[in-house]
Amino acid sequence: MASRETVRAGARRQRPPMTLRLQNYWLSHVQNLLGGLGRLFKQPFSSLMTIAVIGIALALPAGLHVLVLNGKALSGNWESAVDLSVYLRRDVPMDRVETLRTELEARVDVAHIEVISPLAALEEFREHSGFGAALDALEENPLPAAMVLRPAPDSQQPVDIEALADAVGQLEEVELVQLDTQWVRRFHAILDAIRQAVLVAAIVLAAGVIIIVGNTIRLDIQNRRDEIEVTKLVGGTDRFIRRPFLYSGLWYGLAGGIFAVLLVELALLIMAGPVQRIAGLYGSKYELIGPPMDALLIMIAGGASLGWLGSWIAATRHLRGIELQ
Repeated sequence: MASRETVRAGARRQRPPMTLRLQNYWLSHVQNLLGGLGRLFKQPFSSLMTIAVIGIALALPAGLHVLVLNGKALSGNWESAVDLSVYLRRDVPMDRVETLRTELEARVDVAHIEVISPLAALEEFREHSGFGAALDALEENPLPAAMVLRPAPDSQQPVDIEALADAVGQLEEVELVQLDTQWVRRFHAILDAIRQAVLVAAIVLAAGVIIIVGNTIRLDIQNRRDEIEVTKLVGGTDRFIRRPFLYSGLWYGLAGGIFAVLLVELALLIMAGPVQRIAGLYGSKYELIGPPMDALLIMIAGGASLGWLGSWIAATRHLRGIELQ
């Protein structure tokens, strides 16, 4: 009788070399990848319906995101909502105003400062107030110099803005700092609500994509039950049997992501003309803003990932239920 060491040595000699095993492993993956794509083409109508549903589910949160982007752009990115109006004392000379501007712009919580001279303030008031004749009767300009101070992007929370307003208001040259704190709080509440709505929609619809792909893979497993039983009979593992279904789910998700990108771009193309006509009626040249390229790539990659995850969940669950009799 051969010793245990002899049997192990014979087994090692019978095993193929590592290079050949790696080649067979990757060749199996490539075959399953192409096979999954081929199965989609064998059932074009049902595959197209599944891809369309996935694409619509992915396009909805993307459309909400595009709506937010255009809403921000249409409102001037809402940056002016957090501006501080700083009114200086009338006896402060313009050279000191410029020096004060330089000092304030050196702060890390200040992004930009626009100086409004007394003469510019008077002309603006004359243009918009309708009291031009009354202003001409004045012997001197009653308006002081002012500054419009915009906080840095990292310092636009209500608490940070109030702290900045208090610091500026304590300067000797400053007469009054005007800030609509209530509007700032409402502004950030609106932004938070929109972001949360987009996030909730994305999570719910992502779960819908996983369910759609999982149900499609479940039906595919049921249709190929006899083939799976034969594969298990000859020693095929669940991991080996699951692999082609994973690639099928990957193709469904990838195609759904591409379909979602096309839907978003088509919607923007359809809406571009009417939006431009409406903007023209208001004397504007506003154009719709589409999602950036990285967002489109994330949409496609996200669809592929959700398809893979949905197929993995369905295949893992249902393959365990197929046992040899």
